[in-house]
Amino acid sequence: MSNIEKIYGSKKQWYLNRKDKVSDDFFNQFKEYPNYFFSSPGRIEVLGNHTDHNNGLVMVSAVDLDIFAAVKPRKDNQIVLNSEGYSNKIIIQIDDLEIKDNEEGKSEALIRGILYKFKELGYNIGGFSASMTSNIFKGAGLSSSAAFELLICQILNFIYNDNKIAEIELAKISQFAENKYFMKPSGLLDQTGIALGGFNFVDFKDVNNPQVENFSFSLKDYRIVLINTGGSHANLTKNYAAIREDMQKVAQYFKKETLREVSEKEFYDNLYFIKKKLGGRAILRSMHYFEENKRVKEAYEALKNNDIQTFFNKVNESGKSSYEMLQNCYIDKDTKQGIALAYNLGKKWIKNGAIRVHGGGFKGTVIAYVHVDEQIDFIEKMKNIFGERHVTKVNLRPLGASIIEE
Repeated sequence: MSNIEKIYGSKKQWYLNRKDKVSDDFFNQFKEYPNYFFSSPGRIEVLGNHTDHNNGLVMVSAVDLDIFAAVKPRKDNQIVLNSEGYSNKIIIQIDDLEIKDNEEGKSEALIRGILYKFKELGYNIGGFSASMTSNIFKGAGLSSSAAFELLICQILNFIYNDNKIAEIELAKISQFAENKYFMKPSGLLDQTGIALGGFNFVDFKDVNNPQVENFSFSLKDYRIVLINTGGSHANLTKNYAAIREDMQKVAQYFKKETLREVSEKEFYDNLYFIKKKLGGRAILRSMHYFEENKRVKEAYEALKNNDIQTFFNKVNESGKSSYEMLQNCYIDKDTKQGIALAYNLGKKWIKNGAIRVHGGGFKGTVIAYVHVDEQIDFIEKMKNIFGERHVTKVNLRPLGASIIEE
């Protein structure tokens, strides 16, 4: 049964044109035609900014931007990838799975890490050729790296494991590769959203068995707009790591591993001693964590009750908290301050809706919920500041990383 409509909605002809182009690219690179086609979406962090890495609550959804790949199995124990816009192929020997220092932060590290974890867990691995194209903004908070990870996982799952590996297991394999091989200390939000697809409320209290509720709702007269403010995430790992470290230092003060295990009352009762030992930033970021978890739960209940205005209130509160307490909207000595600029302009221009920092922060993307009556004016104003290609509307997507069945 075809799943094209679930993946691409009404854009079937666009999909067919894209499929033809990628098939031709595949033939030009490998002198044969592909057997399969796969799609792995981007995701939006609906709510829950930097809560997942301390076992918190999030809302996440896949969206209709994706990495699209034409694929054919190989018998020479190699994975060979060609990507539109890149001149050099990626070539990985599937029996060479040691961590390599010179691959930190590169796609090669992600593939090697995924292969290693598949093998460690007793799953089958094998070679394949792939030609890929993507319309996910790279480095802009839509999680292009996690989309790539889940693409590789689903190819291996379908071709070599009869499509039997559960989506959440693939998400955890992807996170392992990102943490241990790519060397980015991310939580599990990105991979979970992309693996599962749809709109999900996720509780990471037990990170090995996260509780997930997939549900649908209607934004009615509102549109989701992403503003890519520019700048790469490539050199920001230490900034993301510092947020996690600050929160976990507070947890460790109470002899716990994560803030999820810490009593909020006990945290506030010990502020003097925490400040004396860790300083104010760790306290502020921990305050954000506790409040953000509450916001996620309240926003989730609001959406279930079709209370869009309360949902928007929580989104705006999240944006304010990230800006003031989490402090991931700008970097010291960065005079461009794209996220801070887009966020504050959005607050000024959106009369009916909401706006917040999206994803890791520091550089990258803000997400806005804009009424249809305001969208044309809002989008035009943001394009004038950040550029035509950097402001786009997205739709929620019901399917995660998948083989395309026609």
